[in-house]
Amino acid sequence: MSEPDHIIRLRTVLARTGLSRSTIYRKIAEGTFPAQIKISINGAGWRESDVNRWVGDPVAWRKKERQV
Repeated sequence: MSEPDHIIRLRTVLARTGLSRSTIYRKIAEGTFPAQIKISINGAGWRESDVNRWVGDPVAWRKKERQV
């Protein structure tokens, strides 16, 4: 069984990717960066595995359907 996926916040995403906040949101709109998920009324984060996959190969990254 695999480990549970962690949710990381914007500050961590910025540090791991080296991108600016505006670039991350532009890439989300373009579909070339993982979208954040809502974790509370005012909070959002990213699945760590999605960000790691993007860091591993940003050019080839495409959104894939998640199986629940």
